[in-house]
Amino acid sequence: MSIRAQQMTSNRARRSVPGFFLVLGAACLVAATFGGRLVLGLVTFGILAVCSLALVLLSRRSETYQGLTEKDPDERFARIGGRAWAGTGVVLTVGNLYAFIGDLTSGRSGDPYFWFVATAAISYIAFVAFWSRRT
Repeated sequence: MSIRAQQMTSNRARRSVPGFFLVLGAACLVAATFGGRLVLGLVTFGILAVCSLALVLLSRRSETYQGLTEKDPDERFARIGGRAWAGTGVVLTVGNLYAFIGDLTSGRSGDPYFWFVATAAISYIAFVAFWSRRT
């Protein structure tokens, strides 16, 4: 692949992440509007638009962001990205576990949070089994 083609692919990847945030914000705005919560939708869209803008600004100046959005990142950036995803998974799992326990404490079933926690546990076990055979 030519250097020009690699730069175009890399630039496309750098734009796709902020674009994803904008599309997600628009989807939240539409969903909240249909649910009768326009203000919540606008706030959500605003937060995701600010995140998108921050990523656009980072893409110009941050070596880390540029390295993470390359098609084939080197080992350092691959490790940073992997650890970031793992940390995100821990935060989301702990948050859902906290919400599940809080829901149970309030006398509710905790049902939606239970499924998030159960999915996290099952996927963790599946990934451990998968990667233990691959490495």
